[in-house]
Amino acid sequence: MSEPATPPVLTPKHPQGSEAAAHPRRVRSFVVRAGRMGTGQVRALQDLGPRFVLPYCSEPADWDAIFGRQAPRILEIGFGMGQATAAIARARPDVDFVGVEVHEPGVGALLKLIGEGALGNVRILQHDAVEVLEQMVAPATLAGVHIFFPDPWHKKRHHKRRLIQPTLVQLLASRLVPGGVLHCATDWQPYAHQMREVLSAQALLRNTVGQQYGGFAPRPDYRPLTKFEQRGLRLGHGVWDLIFQKI
Repeated sequence: MSEPATPPVLTPKHPQGSEAAAHPRRVRSFVVRAGRMGTGQVRALQDLGPRFVLPYCSEPADWDAIFGRQAPRILEIGFGMGQATAAIARARPDVDFVGVEVHEPGVGALLKLIGEGALGNVRILQHDAVEVLEQMVAPATLAGVHIFFPDPWHKKRHHKRRLIQPTLVQLLASRLVPGGVLHCATDWQPYAHQMREVLSAQALLRNTVGQQYGGFAPRPDYRPLTKFEQRGLRLGHGVWDLIFQKI
C-alpha cells in the first residue's frame, strides 16, 4: 500500500504526569514490567517512533487526519510484541489499526515490524487504554476492538485486576459503531468463562455464535497463531475466542 502523508503532531493538553497527579488512585488495567530492549527495537523507537507513536491527548483525535484517509478503524488493547497486529494490518490494508500498549519493548518491536513491512495503516499509543478510550475515541467510531491474551491474573485475589470487567465492556460497546465487533481471546479457561459471562451481560452486544460451541467462536482466519499460542497448543492447552457484535 502507498505510504500516507506524515501525520500531524498532536500536543497533549494534559501531560501524563499531571494526569497521574490528578488521579493518584486510579486503578490501572496493567502493571508496568521491566523489559530488555534489543538494538533493533531501540533503533525503531528512535527512527519510527516520532511518526507512528502518537502522544496522548484529552480530546477526541482526528483519526482521518492522522491516517490521511477515511477507513474503518480497529483498536487493539495490549498488543504485546506486535506480531499479530502487524500480520493483521498487512492482510487488511483497507483498515486502520490503533495499538495501545504500555510496555516499551513491545512498542519498539511493533515499530520494527512496521518498518520492515512498510505498514502505513498502524499507529501506536503508549498509554493506559481506558484513558485513551475515554478521551481520544469518540462514541460510535470504532469498527472493532481486539483484546488478545490479556493477563489472566490467575490468583483469585487478583481477579479484580482482570481487564474484562463490566465497566470496561460498557465503555468498549459505546465506542463501537452498530455492527462493530469486539474480539477477545485467552488461553486460560477460567478467564474465558468469566469473559463470556461479562460480555453476555452487556445489553449492547450479542454473541456472534449464539449458544453454539459453548458460546466460544472458532478462531477466525484473520487472527494469526502466535508462537506462544502454537507452543501452548502443542502442549495441549486450549485457546478460546469470543466475538461479540454491537447491536
